[in-house]
Amino acid sequence: MPANIVIGTQWGDEGKGKIIDIISSRADVVVRSQGGNNAGHTVVNNGEVYKLHLIPSGILYKDTLCLIGAGVVLDPKDFIGELDGLEGRGISTANLKIDPRAHVVMPWHIALDGLSEAFRGGKDIGTTKRGIGPAYMDKYERCGIRVYDLVHPEVLAEKIQSTGKLKNKIITEVYGGEAFDLDAVTAEYTEYGKRLLPFVDDVSVLTFEADKAGKTIMFEGAQATLLDIDFGTYPYVTSSHPLSAGVCIGTGVGPKIITNIIGVAKAYTTRVGKGPFPTELDDEIGEQIRNVGGEFGTTTGRPRRTGWFDAVIVRHSVRVNGLDSLAINKLDTLANLDTLKICTAYKMPDGRVIENFPPTLEELEGCTPVYEEFPGFTEDISGCRSFDELPENCKKYIARLEELVGCPVSMVGVGPDRSQIIER
Repeated sequence: MPANIVIGTQWGDEGKGKIIDIISSRADVVVRSQGGNNAGHTVVNNGEVYKLHLIPSGILYKDTLCLIGAGVVLDPKDFIGELDGLEGRGISTANLKIDPRAHVVMPWHIALDGLSEAFRGGKDIGTTKRGIGPAYMDKYERCGIRVYDLVHPEVLAEKIQSTGKLKNKIITEVYGGEAFDLDAVTAEYTEYGKRLLPFVDDVSVLTFEADKAGKTIMFEGAQATLLDIDFGTYPYVTSSHPLSAGVCIGTGVGPKIITNIIGVAKAYTTRVGKGPFPTELDDEIGEQIRNVGGEFGTTTGRPRRTGWFDAVIVRHSVRVNGLDSLAINKLDTLANLDTLKICTAYKMPDGRVIENFPPTLEELEGCTPVYEEFPGFTEDISGCRSFDELPENCKKYIARLEELVGCPVSMVGVGPDRSQIIER
């Protein structure tokens, strides 16, 4: 049976939640493999809007097993808030499991995230300040607290004391911040552990057994390719691997399980936070795209930077993820623009034209986009349900995207609701 991966191909916020929701409705198991509550999926289902941060989108389907893998960093306070919010709307969370190996975002992680960003001054990375980076730092420094520890009070108390003393020293003596009351942290997080205990199970085993049983599995991506710690726009990246390969590491399954990899992109480009953005539109067109497309962050509410579709970026994503097809969202947002543009290559300061995404920030900052122009469209396409129904200018635009990125487009989004999708 199929095991699908859904991956963001730009800087995130591509509308993965919608594509994930559609595929989740056909899946027996949905797995989240990396990232933390710095991610956000907005899903519109039957007119209801759900904003999900840690819990897999399959939670909207009562018979779907939803798994949070070892590669995730989990903020238990935020997670419990999300649980309560869903249950308050009548959504069952009985089929939700968390791997005991997943690391826990502790309060000092959040404090250190904010303090380190302030210390950088004008050279800050632009993080969500939710403690994600510091939590991954502790994971790799091998002093992190895991979900297993959280649900074993005696282990938790010991680790909070040992790790917390070091963190307090850093917070107070390096950054001049305020120390945490470790006894109070222990009491608070012990209660979180009691609430999470029924959800803890071995996600690697559950995923492997589901595959052996012939069940349909979907791995949902958080963040996106250009935020990958190695292949993104470092240092303006996240602290994990949002690539398709990261699914195997973060879940604990081998790559042979994967049968289909779908990349999601907008019909234009957006990003949140700092860093170079070659096709950025700092003008009325960029503002129109932002307002019509509702380009404000699911997690933070921050206005997103907007720009023309960048085929160099998506071509990079096709290669590093091994994409089988693309889902292009928000084509409807581009209505009523006289001219549409696609970036086909970059021009370097020395005059060279490059078609592959440069590996370093320094090179990218010197790039200017090379554009192809296309006539726009004025038709309302929100009711289109087949590719043939689209205006000719839309068809030509999509066809050229396919040629430029070297990947077929299997889905086209023409509105926010899950029903507003064209499947080819």
